[in-house]
Amino acid sequence: MFKRIVREDGSVIILVPKKETKAVTFEVLYKIGSRQETKNNSGVSHFLEHLMFKGTIKRPHTAIIARELDGVGAEYNAFTGKEHTGYYITADSSKLAFSVEILSDLINNSKFDEVEMNRERGVIIEEINMYEDNPLMHIEDVFENLTYQKTSLGRSIAGTKENIKNISRQSLYNYYKKYYYNGNAIFLVGGKFKNKQAVDLINEHFPVKRAKARLKIKPLLKRDQLEPNIDVIKRDLEQVQLMLGFKNIASTNPRFLISQVLGNILGGTMSSRLFLKIREKKGLCYFIKTSSHGYEDISSFVIHTGLNKEKIYEALTAIKEELNIIKFKGITKDELKKAKANIKGRLILKLEDTNSELNFLASQELFNQKIKSLDKKLKELNKISLKQVNNMAKRVINWRNANLAIIGPFTDENKFLDILKNKK
Repeated sequence: MFKRIVREDGSVIILVPKKETKAVTFEVLYKIGSRQETKNNSGVSHFLEHLMFKGTIKRPHTAIIARELDGVGAEYNAFTGKEHTGYYITADSSKLAFSVEILSDLINNSKFDEVEMNRERGVIIEEINMYEDNPLMHIEDVFENLTYQKTSLGRSIAGTKENIKNISRQSLYNYYKKYYYNGNAIFLVGGKFKNKQAVDLINEHFPVKRAKARLKIKPLLKRDQLEPNIDVIKRDLEQVQLMLGFKNIASTNPRFLISQVLGNILGGTMSSRLFLKIREKKGLCYFIKTSSHGYEDISSFVIHTGLNKEKIYEALTAIKEELNIIKFKGITKDELKKAKANIKGRLILKLEDTNSELNFLASQELFNQKIKSLDKKLKELNKISLKQVNNMAKRVINWRNANLAIIGPFTDENKFLDILKNKK
């Protein structure tokens, strides 16, 4: 069971005590990510995350911070998404006070040292190069840029090299002051600890301040496409990356779980339709999977596969055929039963991990939803009907609204467009 506490400044504390572990995780999550950025400051959220580990007045250098954390065997990291930025430390349960204090110091007292900042520009540019040089990683950026084009959701989290080279210290600091406030934060503690101790530590190191509401997003305008969108990034590869998807309902929509069931049946397991048809029966790919990429106000229903360059047209045709079969003929009762059992099992196993459970709860709190426990989620899963999944397939699989991203040695987009537009 978890406990949720709302402080007077609007910040939220979520406590998940577990007696059966000897570790504790402290995490701070802010509702700020790349979707709040503009074209001119794209990458600032991620850059800011890097700078939090570059020194404080108390701990002037990265080496000092690392030495203290490594000295207690802690696991620690930070992450930036399109809708959130988070920092966490997992350590021996006796080190909770240490974890809260040091994370508070990093977040509240970072120096924004200009020398360190300029050094970090090179590190981030190399990180961008790493993603762009890895087609398996880069394809998602290509797909989302195509699907959410001309919006902040379509831009890379890491930003552009040009922005990273030129963004000023003052711009970074102003961004930090605008979005890093308590009312925009969620404090999470999971593992072995006492509730009172955890709350007292958070109140001490992240004291209650002036009340200010959590950030609200500006929802994307939902426009239907007139025809499929295609983006081909030319690269000389043997195995090409293909990502095909459709805009879908928001992750906060109660029916989002239905699309996840549909995705599980299509390409969520090694016994799913696409895996058996495209890989096992036809031998057209190494891997193929289906997923729902969800945001607060929109999502995308996505098929991702790695293919031999000689087989891409055959594979895309076969994928389209399989999607049309499920769209027009629907799924079976047996498929629905197996998908529910698979999702249930995966959720249970995933939430055995404390960090995963914290993120499961935080992802709901972040969007101001009433937090549902695992049991409630599983009850919702059990209630999903055959008719609901079949209706979802008919609604989401719309070839006029298709978005196709490819990284491979191709120059003619029309061949791909012809397959998507073909009514067969």
